[in-house]
Amino acid sequence: MKKKYILWTALCSMFALASCESVLDKTDLGAADPDLVSGDSVLANLSLNYIYNQNLPDWGGYTTISGLGSSTYTEESYNQGSSQNKYLEGAIAENDVTDFGTALNATNNYGKIRTINSFISDLQQNPKMDAGAKNRLLAQAYFFRAWRYFELVKLYGGVPLVLTPQNAVGIENREATFLPRNTTSQCVKQISADLDSAAKYLPATWASPAANWGRITKGGALALKGRLLLYAASPQFNPTDVNTKWQASYDANKAAYDALTANGSKLIADYAKIWFTESGNTEAVFVTGYNISVGDQQRRNSGWEASNRPKYSTVSGGGSNLPSWDMVKAYPMKDGKKPGDSKYAYSDLLFFKDRDPRFEKTIAYNGCTWPMSNVPNNRLWTYYAAGKSVENGGVNFSFTGFYCKKALQTSDVAGSTLDQSNTIYSGTDWQEIRFAEVMLNYAESAAGVGKLDEAYTQLINIRKRAGIEAGSDNLYGLKANMSRAEMFKAILDERQVEFAFEGKRFWDLRRWRLLESTLNGSKGTKVQINLKTTGVPADFATSRDGMKLEDVYTNYFTIALTPNALMSRTAINYLPKYYFFAIPTSAIDNNPLLKQNDGWTNGAFNPLE
Repeated sequence: MKKKYILWTALCSMFALASCESVLDKTDLGAADPDLVSGDSVLANLSLNYIYNQNLPDWGGYTTISGLGSSTYTEESYNQGSSQNKYLEGAIAENDVTDFGTALNATNNYGKIRTINSFISDLQQNPKMDAGAKNRLLAQAYFFRAWRYFELVKLYGGVPLVLTPQNAVGIENREATFLPRNTTSQCVKQISADLDSAAKYLPATWASPAANWGRITKGGALALKGRLLLYAASPQFNPTDVNTKWQASYDANKAAYDALTANGSKLIADYAKIWFTESGNTEAVFVTGYNISVGDQQRRNSGWEASNRPKYSTVSGGGSNLPSWDMVKAYPMKDGKKPGDSKYAYSDLLFFKDRDPRFEKTIAYNGCTWPMSNVPNNRLWTYYAAGKSVENGGVNFSFTGFYCKKALQTSDVAGSTLDQSNTIYSGTDWQEIRFAEVMLNYAESAAGVGKLDEAYTQLINIRKRAGIEAGSDNLYGLKANMSRAEMFKAILDERQVEFAFEGKRFWDLRRWRLLESTLNGSKGTKVQINLKTTGVPADFATSRDGMKLEDVYTNYFTIALTPNALMSRTAINYLPKYYFFAIPTSAIDNNPLLKQNDGWTNGAFNPLE
C-alpha cells in the first residue's frame, strides 16, 4: 500500500535534501529555536509536523491515556478477560483517570498544549513570514489545540484554559500557573473559536493533495466543531434538553456537511473498501496516516491488522476485538428491519442469513468466507466438536465464536500484499472522522431541532450505501413518521452498526447517558456452535468447505448461548458519576485552585455549567 505519511512527505517536498531522516535525526522538533521557527517556513513546518505526530489519534480513535473507547467497554466485545476492569465493575477511584496530567512532561495533555501554544506564540510574533503561509500554519495549530481540549472536556467537563506558554520557573511564576477550572461552557466556546479560526484559514483542499494527504482541511475543522457541539447538545452535557444547544449543533453540522459536499466529499461506494483508499478518499475527513516502512526513522505501522487477525501465531494476529453475540444481534435484516420485525425470518441458529450487508463486512463467523492471507475462498471454522474448538486445534481460538474483520486487508482488496508473515507492517490509515459521521451528526442535530425530514435523508443515504433494500416506501427499513425520540433512537442504532469497532460506541452511550441502562447487570453473551454427535458425515472436516452454509448449520450444528464466561468477576456496573470523571487528586494537590467534580470526594465543581 503506498503511503504519503505527512511528517515525511511534507518535509521532503519543502526541502531538497539528500535525506529526510538525517534532518529529523539532528533536529529536536519539540525544542526548535523560536527565532528559527518564526523566521523560516521550513522549520516552522517541521515543528508543526511534530505537533501532528504528538496529537493525531491512534488506530481505533484512542486518544486518552486511560485507553477508553475500545470495544471492551461496550457490548461490541465486552471485557475479554478475567482480570478486573474498574470501569465495567464500578470501581473507578479519584486517581484512576489520569489524562488531566500533573507532571512537567511534554507528552501529557497539558505538555502537548504547551508545545502548541509555544508554536502559536512564536509565529504570531513573526513579522517576516508571508501572511497566508503563517495563517495556514496557525490554523493547523488551532485545530490541534481544540482537539486536545475537546478530549479533556469530554472526560472531565470544564478544565483550565491555558492559551499562552507558561513560565513555571521560580516561586512567583509557579504560583501564577495555578489556574482554576473554566466552566464547561467557557471551554466549549474557546474550542469553537479555535476551530472557527482554523476553518477560516485552512484550504478546502491542499495543493498537491497526495503529498499533503492527512493535513487538516477546512472541512475537517468544521466537522470537529460539529462533533464538539453535538456533544454539548447531548444529554451528558445538556440533561435539560436546552434547544439553543441543539440549534448550535445543527448549524455547525450542517455547515460542515455543506462545505464538505461542495468540495466533493461523499460516501465510498463499497462499505468494505472505506479504509483502502488513501489520497483521493472522498469519505476521509480527519485522518492519521500509517506506512509499511520497516526502517527505524520512517516506520509508523498500523497495529490494527495484526491485533485483529486470529491468534494462531505471533505474526498472524492478536485475536482482539472479538464481537459478542449482543453485537451480532444488533444488526438489522437486509430490509433494514430488526430481527423479528422483518419480512425475513430470523433464527439464532441461522443468525447470518439475510442480514444487513455491513454484517458480512464486519463480523467473521463460523463458516464464513474470509479470504485472509490471499486465499480467496478461505473459510473460517470456529465450531466445537466433542467439546473442543476445531479452530487451530483448540489453541488460541475465538472465545466468543466471532472475529472483527473490519478494515482488514484480504485478497479482494486491490494491491493487498499482506500475508501471515508481514501483518505487523500494515499501513492502513485511521479515519477519526469520516463523512458518514458528518452525515449522522447532521441527522442527529436535525432531529434535535425538529427537522426530521433532514434526519431521514441522511439516515436513508447511509443505509442506501450499506446495501439495505429500499422497500416499497423507499425508507430503507426506517419507520415512517418517527417522533423526535424515535429518530434519536434510530440514529443511535445506526451509529452502532455503521461505526462498529471504530471507537465510537462507548462515547455515544456516554454522551446519551445510556451506559447503565444499556449495559449494567450483564456480562454479555457468547455463542458456542457445536457439531452434532450423530448424523455427521465421516469426512465432514474435509467436505464442509464445499457445502452450502445454511445446510451445514441446519443439518449438523446446534447453537448454545451463554454468559461471557471470561468476564467472571462481576456483572457490569457503570456508575452515574462516570459521566464526568474525577480530576486526579495529585492534580488538585499540585494546584490549590482546582475543584473536584460533583459526585466525587469533596466535589464542588458543576461540570454542567
